Amino acid sequence: MVAGWFTQDSGEEDFRLLGTRCTACSAVFFPREDSFCRNPACTGGELAEVPLSKRGRVWSYTDGRYRPPAPYVCDPDAQWEPYTLVAVELEAERMVVLGQGVPGVRVSDLAVGMEVEVVPGVLNEDGDTVWTTWHWRPLGVAS
Repeated sequence: MVAGWFTQDSGEEDFRLLGTRCTACSAVFFPREDSFCRNPACTGGELAEVPLSKRGRVWSYTDGRYRPPAPYVCDPDAQWEPYTLVAVELEAERMVVLGQGVPGVRVSDLAVGMEVEVVPGVLNEDGDTVWTTWHWRPLGVAS
């Protein structure tokens, strides 16, 4: 898990991505920015943590059909499962956030403009650690 990128220890209903908003120009950033406003037209520097919209609309999508190279965790003995990568537009924040679709959702299940929601996901796990992340789930699909 990347600390500070999403809520922790919350159920699916309360799960949210976390960004930052500049108090001077109201620009929102994800991944979060804690040092300075990245808006080149702004001289402000105070940033406040904000939860991002839970829902958005599919802006674009594709599938990942290759086994990622090291240092990504990938069991070479396991059967490779392609994943769906989804770019989601958060209208209120006026930004696009990239993430994987929930397991089992394929590109054939998606359409540009379709509404999706962010849910907690698992990137990898072993006997000691679970690496959490976020996934995009089309509305009406159980995880």
